[in-house]
Amino acid sequence: MVVPTQLTAEAVNQLREGIDLLLGRWSALQMAIQNEWGGRDTRQKAQQLAVDVYHWLIRPAEALYVDELEDLLDDFMLSLNTEIDDGSIDEVADNLMIMHEECLEGNFASIERLRQSIPAANHRMQVVNGGDDDDSDTASSSGDESMEMSDELDPSSNLSGMTISEPPRAQAPVVDADGWTVVSSRRNRGGRP
Repeated sequence: MVVPTQLTAEAVNQLREGIDLLLGRWSALQMAIQNEWGGRDTRQKAQQLAVDVYHWLIRPAEALYVDELEDLLDDFMLSLNTEIDDGSIDEVADNLMIMHEECLEGNFASIERLRQSIPAANHRMQVVNGGDDDDSDTASSSGDESMEMSDELDPSSNLSGMTISEPPRAQAPVVDADGWTVVSSRRNRGGRP
C-alpha cells in the first residue's frame, strides 16, 4: 500500500487535536506549565510547542526522523529549565510519529484512544511523608533518581508510610495575651509541641 505524502483536511484537524491531547497528557510538560518553570509565559510557550510540532510534522518533501523530533522536544523542555531523564521525551516523540503516519493513512485510532482516555477532572493531591522529617541530606544516594508521575494511582503500589491529604488550609492568626500575633515557623509545622 502506498502511503500518501500529504494530509487530508480531516487528517490535519485530527493531527492537531492529537498533538494537543498527547502534549496535554505529558506529565513532565504539565508540571512545568503548572509550576511556571519557564517563567510566567510558560503556558504560551507550551502552546507554541504544539504549533511547532505540527509544523515540523507537516513540512513538505523532507524525511522525518524521530531523533530530530526528540531534539525539538528536549530543547523546548530545557528552555523551561527542565531536564527530562525519564524516557518520556522518546515516548512522546515516538507517539507523535506514529500518530502522524496513521493520519497519513486516514487511521485516527490512536487519537480516538487519547480522546477516550482523558480524565474527567484534574484532581490535585498532595502526598505527605507520614514519618518524621529529618533535615539531613544523607538519605539521598546519587541524585540521579527520577520521579515518574502517573495519571492514575496503582492500588497495588507500595504506599506504606505515605498518606494522601488535602492541601493545608490557612489558619487564623493566634494572638497572645499581650496582643502580639504568634507566627509559626514554616519548617516542621506540627513537628514541635
